Amino acid sequence: MNGAASFVLHTHLPYCRLAGRWPHGEEWLHEAMLECYVPLIRGFHRLVGEGLPSLGVTIDVTPILAEQLADATIREHFRDYMAGQIARAQSDLVRFKAVGDERAEIAAFHLDRYLSLQGFYERELAADLLRGLADLEACGAIEIATSAATHAYLPLLSGPEPVHFQVATGINSHRRLFGRQPRAFWLPECAYRPGIERELEAQGVALFFTDSHLVAGGSVPADIARVGLYPGHAASRPSSAHPAVGSTFEAYTAGQSHVAVLARNERTGSQVWSAAHGYPGDPAYSEFHKKDDQSGLRYWRVTGAGTGLGEKHLYNPRAAAVQAEQHAAHFHTLVRAALEQHEAHSGSPGILLSAYDTELFGHWWLEGVEWLTATIRALAADPDIAVMPASEAVRQQPPARAIQMQPGSWGAGGDDRTWLNDDTRWMWDAIAAREERARGLLTQDHPAARQLARELLLLQSSDWEFLVTTAQAREYAEGRFREHADRFDALADAMDADAAGLDALANELFALDNPFPDIDPTLYAGAQGGRS
Repeated sequence: MNGAASFVLHTHLPYCRLAGRWPHGEEWLHEAMLECYVPLIRGFHRLVGEGLPSLGVTIDVTPILAEQLADATIREHFRDYMAGQIARAQSDLVRFKAVGDERAEIAAFHLDRYLSLQGFYERELAADLLRGLADLEACGAIEIATSAATHAYLPLLSGPEPVHFQVATGINSHRRLFGRQPRAFWLPECAYRPGIERELEAQGVALFFTDSHLVAGGSVPADIARVGLYPGHAASRPSSAHPAVGSTFEAYTAGQSHVAVLARNERTGSQVWSAAHGYPGDPAYSEFHKKDDQSGLRYWRVTGAGTGLGEKHLYNPRAAAVQAEQHAAHFHTLVRAALEQHEAHSGSPGILLSAYDTELFGHWWLEGVEWLTATIRALAADPDIAVMPASEAVRQQPPARAIQMQPGSWGAGGDDRTWLNDDTRWMWDAIAAREERARGLLTQDHPAARQLARELLLLQSSDWEFLVTTAQAREYAEGRFREHADRFDALADAMDADAAGLDALANELFALDNPFPDIDPTLYAGAQGGRS
């Protein structure tokens, strides 16, 4: 056997419940649900139906995303969004047919896929995406991993208490929503600093993932798009380099802990993410950036590198599907060759981890779900490749030695600069001040303390700094950040003053920000408290 192949899909969107619809807000989530999450779960169910025992997929769902997917308001608004997309496709079909426009065939394609996805969501999933994933894990097809509660950039938090609170709250949320203790953990933004592994170990985590350069050394490629929400962001300054210390084909124990670390494979990552030669840029695939000016649906294909939006050719779904199959076959040969090369060099089988943002598949890259399912099918048919989730691969090929990693992330330059810079420093000052204030307030468990804890977690989300740095939703991100800071301050002031109406204020804010319904604020300082 040449080794194991495993996919890790990092699934995250910022908290957007009741925080706007378009162009920023809940429609981020609705579009990802319709174009990515529902098709992906359907694709996985189909592979299981074909008799594949393991799909080799570890899908981490960040707790803040999982909380939103479980929320009744989000589900109701998603149904409205689906109905709206179906209506747009129907209207386009009538409009184009009336004038003999060849886009009518593409409108019919969109209408058919939307109706099909709606049927799968309502009937097979019973409008419960989390249950659909949990069922796949229960039958051994996939593994569900978790992350920090609100995807906080852990190395920049002000001390052990906020790191502990992010990790512990995230794992508690995962247990409640998926019914199992997670074995694997995605570090938000792959951001690591020595010591984080000890917190993960204390919380029962067996494995975490990081970027390739933190394990293997070298520089961060500047042409790799790194974050699924806005995947065009690349390194704007020279990449930092670290000494080579390990291999991305092996698991190691991290630091002085017993927790394993596994890094993503750079070659298979760049084959998809690279702006120069990644699969999604193929001329046959759907063009994400050009939409119909009436319906907002997409009718054009990439056409070619450097082709202007006004010069795009019409999309051909059948040709795109053929291309996805061909790219799956190519990826299979790539994985096989990489594993063979590692085995020849090291004398032992390796683990090849291909890690991507989940929203790439179906959302940014319409054909991505077809490509992924075809790739899994091809790899599973290869007798020399074991297709298994990451934790199982590490269990079968456990770490032989420990590794001491340098701090870093998968952001621009491989360091903190995407999240900590001249434009965001004020945000970190604001976070640190409230983390310090929380130390004196989150010592008992009552409604106001629970809501204060929620607002702190939401303030700590790494999304706000990222959106400011990339300037693609700066005003929105700054506004959201200030909202959570103001809500925290209002509650903290009322708690300090023991003001009348404290519970009423907490309930008012809970109606707006309601994740983690069973949150224990006393975990922040490690206090032992009971429910009041």
